[in-house]
Amino acid sequence: MQIPSTSVVDYISKIPEERQEIFKKMFDTINDNLPTGFSQGTSYGMIGWAVPLETYPAGYHCTPGSPLPFISIASQKNFIALYHMGMYAKPELLNWFVEEFPKYSKRKLDMGKSCVRFKKVDDIPFELLAELSKKMNVEEWIDIYETNFKKK
Repeated sequence: MQIPSTSVVDYISKIPEERQEIFKKMFDTINDNLPTGFSQGTSYGMIGWAVPLETYPAGYHCTPGSPLPFISIASQKNFIALYHMGMYAKPELLNWFVEEFPKYSKRKLDMGKSCVRFKKVDDIPFELLAELSKKMNVEEWIDIYETNFKKK
C-alpha cells in the first residue's frame, strides 16, 4: 500500500489517526539518530532517508537520477514497516539486529529481506531502532552499495 504524498507531514496526515503518533515517534527516532549526510523525503509511497545526489551523483541504479535509498518507513494495511537496505546488504548488521531484537521486544521478530513488520504498534522497540539507525554512515552505505548492487 503506497500513500502518495508531497512531504513527511503530508504522509503522516494520510495514515490512520490511531497510528499517527506512534509513526511520528518512529520517524523522530530514526531521524534523530541517523549519522549526518542522509536526506529525508518521500518516495515510493513511503517516508525515507537517502544519500542525496549532491553526495552520490550516480544515484540509485534502479531509478536513474534519484537519490540512493537507505531507510524507509511505511504505514501498511496491517502493520508499520521499516525497510533498512543496510541490513539487506550487510549480513553482520542483520545478524546483530536479529540477536538484539529479543532483548527489546517480547514479540517474535517478523522480518523479510530488508523489511521489519510491526503489527503491534504498542511494542515497537524504539531504543533498538535508535541503535540501528546509528550503525551505518553515508560513506559505508555507498561502499556497500557499490560492492553489492551497482551494475559495473
